[in-house]
Amino acid sequence: MAISKEIFITNVDKKKLQRLIVLEEEFQPGSKEYLDDLTYELERAVVTQPEKIPEDVITMNSQVALKDLDNDEELIYTLVYPDEADIAENKISVLAPIGTAILGYRVGDVLDWKIPSGTLRLKVDKILFQPESSGNFEL
Repeated sequence: MAISKEIFITNVDKKKLQRLIVLEEEFQPGSKEYLDDLTYELERAVVTQPEKIPEDVITMNSQVALKDLDNDEELIYTLVYPDEADIAENKISVLAPIGTAILGYRVGDVLDWKIPSGTLRLKVDKILFQPESSGNFEL
């Protein structure tokens, strides 16, 4: 995991994700590495009220267009909680390496993230939907 710029998260998302981590540690102890990565990201994030989160930040339930800088491919994902994940619908879990990687990043940010097959270099191209900018502060 490479540290890029500061990341942002709403206090609502942080609380929900901290509860998720506790549950996963209890019931899915094999996913400790991913939980450690998410815990680290939550600890380093700038926390704000949902109403004050910048519109160009990837929050939970945001749909985002990413550019894979190694092959110039555009990827569109919606960042969701594990029970909503469905790769066929491009809904990626926050516990998946790429899900943890993009949480809190802003349009224009570039990040390197270690995945099982190597390192993924991504640029956040645009936010297609962010719940908070649409007035939904509890999604």
